[in-house]
Amino acid sequence: MSHCELSEIIMQGKTIVVTGGTSGIGEVAALALAGMGARIVLVARNKGRGEATLARLEQQAPGVGHRLHYADLAQLAEMKRVAVEIAAAEPRIDILINNAGAMFANREVTKDGFEKTFATDHLSYFVLTAGLRERLLAAGSARIINTSSHAHKTAQFDINDLQSTKNYTSFLAYGRAKLANILFTRELARRTAGTGVTVNCLHPGFVATRFGDEAGGLIGHVIGLAKVLAISPEEGAKTLIYLATAPEVATKSGEYFYKSRRTAPARAGRDDAMARALWEKSVALTGVDWV
Repeated sequence: MSHCELSEIIMQGKTIVVTGGTSGIGEVAALALAGMGARIVLVARNKGRGEATLARLEQQAPGVGHRLHYADLAQLAEMKRVAVEIAAAEPRIDILINNAGAMFANREVTKDGFEKTFATDHLSYFVLTAGLRERLLAAGSARIINTSSHAHKTAQFDINDLQSTKNYTSFLAYGRAKLANILFTRELARRTAGTGVTVNCLHPGFVATRFGDEAGGLIGHVIGLAKVLAISPEEGAKTLIYLATAPEVATKSGEYFYKSRRTAPARAGRDDAMARALWEKSVALTGVDWV
């Protein structure tokens, strides 16, 4: 039996929640997993893109009940609301793919007082995952996949300045958020050990997607030019799909992957004390926990 055939058997009847799934690697992965027999639950911010992706999912795998929820994952109330809605609608969740991400040229603050990159790229992962805890545990064997980035390797992480009040640049804020993804993965893996839930993260590569299109300013222009050298969304989605389907990953947890292989993150991403500190700060900021 080929790897593809085995993956299709594994995905039959699975329910997969995907954020950031209406474009780029998230959409490619959602469509591929639907094609293997999975049922996709999308979280989208933009109605037009959400409906367009839902239509493509229905074409790819009709009649299985793909669902679409709307939420602005930069806003704490929206993170919590959509988690409650999904938990109410789904008896179990087999895979959660936290893939939403953004970068902003200028420092923006949400109405909750959070720097917007940190809110979208880390806190939404934290809040949604906590809100879906019972549904993930109900699956018996569930996978959580967090999209990170090699951008974490140059991050300067200050646990006492998570909102980037002291020195903000778009790249610094993005790198910090991606480092937070890895630390979150590490600590959540420790907390879910023995439950049947695994959690891993990945670097998809520099991908030509919508990422950075709304960043504005010079950074948006730079990213636009750099996309000439970027890999395709199809190539970038391979590791995401691998982590969702590969039998050999079923028991791995707390790891960082690139090109479908486990690799070591930067030293800061292996700091267990910092991972615990970030967790406690995230609980204090959001009022949610994996308990």
